Amino acid sequence: MTNAGRSIPVIIDCDTGVDDALALLFAVRHPGLDLRAVTCVAGNTDVDGVVRNTLTVLEQAGAPEIPVARGAARPLIEPARAARHVHGEDGMGDLGLPAPRRAPVDVDAVTLLRREILASPRPVTLIPTAPLTNIALLLRAHPEVTRNIERIVFMGGAVACGNATPVAEFNIWHDPEAAAILLTAGVPITMYGLDVFQQVVVDGADVRRLRASTDAGTRLAGELLSHRPAAPDVTPDSEAGGIGDAGAVCAVVDPAGISTSLLPVEVSLAPGPTRGQTIVDRRPRPGESEIHAGVREQHLVDVALDVDVDQFVKLYLATVEQVRNSTVP
Repeated sequence: MTNAGRSIPVIIDCDTGVDDALALLFAVRHPGLDLRAVTCVAGNTDVDGVVRNTLTVLEQAGAPEIPVARGAARPLIEPARAARHVHGEDGMGDLGLPAPRRAPVDVDAVTLLRREILASPRPVTLIPTAPLTNIALLLRAHPEVTRNIERIVFMGGAVACGNATPVAEFNIWHDPEAAAILLTAGVPITMYGLDVFQQVVVDGADVRRLRASTDAGTRLAGELLSHRPAAPDVTPDSEAGGIGDAGAVCAVVDPAGISTSLLPVEVSLAPGPTRGQTIVDRRPRPGESEIHAGVREQHLVDVALDVDVDQFVKLYLATVEQVRNSTVP
C-alpha cells in the first residue's frame, strides 16, 4: 500500500466541488498519505469559491495546517464554465457550512506547487482532480519540478462516453490545452477517467451511517455523498452516492484496486463536437491512417479500465470514519 511503510507525499490540485471534497477528506485521514499542499483552480465553481470550500473541508476534517493556494481563475484559452448545476451554487451542495477560519497562503498555486515539490525529501505524487490549468502552467514555467515528481494520477478523461459532451469529460473539456500539456510531463501518468469514476458507489445504508456520525468530517462525507447520486444504471437506492474524484486518491493508496493498460492517449483540441475528448488508442496494431499518413505523436498513459468497487468502497469508508482530534463541533 505504501513504500516500506512510509507515507506517500502527495499534493492535490482541485476545484472543490462535492467529490473533490470527498477526495480531500480521504487524503487527510489516510495514514499512508502525507498531504503536503492543496492548490485550487476554477472548475466546478469560481476559484475563490474553490479556495473557500477547500479551507472549509480541511477545517471540518480536523486537518493540520496544510498550505492552500489560489490558482488559475480561468482556463488557458477559454472562459471559465462552472458546474453549479451539479455541485450547487456554492460548489459544495449548498449545505450551508460555516465560513472557514483558516486562510490561504500568500503565494499563488504555481509557486506553492514548485516550492512543495522541490522541498519534498521524497518524490511527490500529484493528484489533480480538476481542470489541469495549474499543472500546465507549472510544467511550462518550472519544468525542473519533474525531477521530484514520482507520478501524476489525475481524474479526467474517458475511454467511452463523456459527461460534458458525448465524448469529453468535464475536467478535460474545461481546459483541453492544459490537458494536452500534462501529457508531455515526462513522468508516469495514470488516467482515472469516467470509465471507473462512475462505478464506485457507497450504498444508502452506509451513507446514512456517515450522516449520523458525531464527528464533523465523517458527517460531512455522508452529506456530500447524499448530494452526489450514483449513476442511474448502478443502483436504485436514491441515497447511494458515488465517491467520484476520491477514487483517484484511493488508487494512489491502493494501485492494485484498478486495472490499467499503458496506452497512447491524445486530447482533441479542434473546435467542434470532439473538443476535449481523450482519444485512447486500444488497437493492437496501427491502422490505415498511420500507414498512409505517418504515426502521430501520442503519449503513453496508464489508463484505468476497471476498478474493484467493493475494495475501494471499503477503503474509503474505513478511512473517512477514522476520527481525528478535531476542535470542530
